[in-house]
Amino acid sequence: MNDAQLLRYARHILLDEFGIEGQEKLLAGKALVVGAGGLGSPAAMYLASAGVGTIILADHDTVEISNLQRQILHNTSRLGDLKAVSGRETMLALNPDIIVQTLTTRMDAQSLDAQIAQVDVVLDCTDNFATRHAINRACVKHNTPLVSGAAIRFEGQISVFDPRDPAAPCYHCLFPEAEDVEAITCASTGVFAPLVGIIGSMQAAEAIKVLAQVGQSLKGQLLILDAFEMDWHRVKVQRDPGCPVCAGRAVSG
Repeated sequence: MNDAQLLRYARHILLDEFGIEGQEKLLAGKALVVGAGGLGSPAAMYLASAGVGTIILADHDTVEISNLQRQILHNTSRLGDLKAVSGRETMLALNPDIIVQTLTTRMDAQSLDAQIAQVDVVLDCTDNFATRHAINRACVKHNTPLVSGAAIRFEGQISVFDPRDPAAPCYHCLFPEAEDVEAITCASTGVFAPLVGIIGSMQAAEAIKVLAQVGQSLKGQLLILDAFEMDWHRVKVQRDPGCPVCAGRAVSG
């Protein structure tokens, strides 16, 4: 690191558990953030400010006025702009020394597979089950840690699915894929604005810990927040031995 970087990241470096070694791992790291909306906004901004060297921001949607209640990557002057492009501008304003790549077409299984093969961690900040399961399948295939967040109304959830650990569950183990699952969106039910900030920031925290190899992740746990009562609940998540996505992995002794 150069002198400017030592100064910029000094508060990380001062942490005994983090230090220069952890920061250097962040600078060398590559993260994919799928979704530049409510969850992706704080997640991407904290990854950028923390110094994750390369961040791929994927979102095919454009900025609408109703987004601005919670999607802090964007502002009124960017209405109509592609969210990934708007997000990149905000991230580079925070930290011009990182690389931010944008993907502005809808991500399908093939494109997710290609992108996830080249990154160190994936943050799922989407709002539909089909994409979530496609991300999970690609992460399992490439042994890439997945930080998954969700938020609707006053309830948020976050977990880490780490296929590098053969005993750990994948997203499908917790939420089996089903064709009859009805998508519940913020547009139809609403969402408490600070909730996405809390969950998205936690996604960034988990991703940073994965990249820097510090602390204990939420692997094998689902953390649930009721923001209306400000009540946290932790649930253990077991691997499904019959899971059609991850059952092929051998459990280490």
